[in-house]
Amino acid sequence: MQQRFPDERMRFFLGDVRDGERLKRAFDRVDVVIHAAALKQVPAAEYNPFECIKTNVMGAQNVIDAAISAGVERAIALSTDKAASPVNLYGASKLCSDKLFISGNAYSTGHGPRLAVVRYGNVVGSRGSVVPLFRRLARTGRLPITDPRMTRFLITIQQGVRFVLECLHRMRGGELFVPKIPSADIMTIAEAVAPGCEREIVGIRNGEKLHELMITEDDSRHTMDLDAFYMITPQFSWWDDGTYVGGKGVPEGFSYRSDTNPHRLTVEEVRDLVGPMQAA
Repeated sequence: MQQRFPDERMRFFLGDVRDGERLKRAFDRVDVVIHAAALKQVPAAEYNPFECIKTNVMGAQNVIDAAISAGVERAIALSTDKAASPVNLYGASKLCSDKLFISGNAYSTGHGPRLAVVRYGNVVGSRGSVVPLFRRLARTGRLPITDPRMTRFLITIQQGVRFVLECLHRMRGGELFVPKIPSADIMTIAEAVAPGCEREIVGIRNGEKLHELMITEDDSRHTMDLDAFYMITPQFSWWDDGTYVGGKGVPEGFSYRSDTNPHRLTVEEVRDLVGPMQAA
């Protein structure tokens, strides 16, 4: 990164979110923090639970403490759909991180940083995700399919970055932002990325869900619909929903699930979505 972005305004630190003192040094004279560090591989987290907790939970706490100590103005954490009603350790650890960031606004006592969370789905083409795996295995003529019914929310890296930056500008502190993004089933993704390959059903891996969830029915009581995104509001006495003009509550019993998402991608739409990544 230092070679790719040779700008005197940028500093590059070796370090780890597990090291609170190093974070305080890195946050010196910093106005905005985007917390994107995590151990995110579901099977690896199941096999190495202590390591997952140290990075995803204790690391998040270190980021919050360092942001408060250094006088950071805003900090936003990147979450995952797996944090909503989690069934695996990775999702549970990210739910803990979400709660820490939202409640961290109470620790900053109105004078410290504003803290918020962005939650979205699978990032197309990210390390360890299904699209690069299918492309690599396409040469063998055989693809492993966990379950033909499986669905996932999909977002590109560019869309994710743009949404995070937008939320940084609009956040007051305590919000959990969820973009409205499309879903696709695993068979559609397989046909779009590696057409003609034989599919072998291998079963769902340990800790995986059949469908993902970003807003639960319980969260819906505190969820606002703001056209392009949803926002789960914090339950603070000082919070004022009127700040977000045009927002309205979601219906009773609402949930935002990948299998009931009204925006389901076709094979051609998936190809359009992964096309720019392939060109890069």
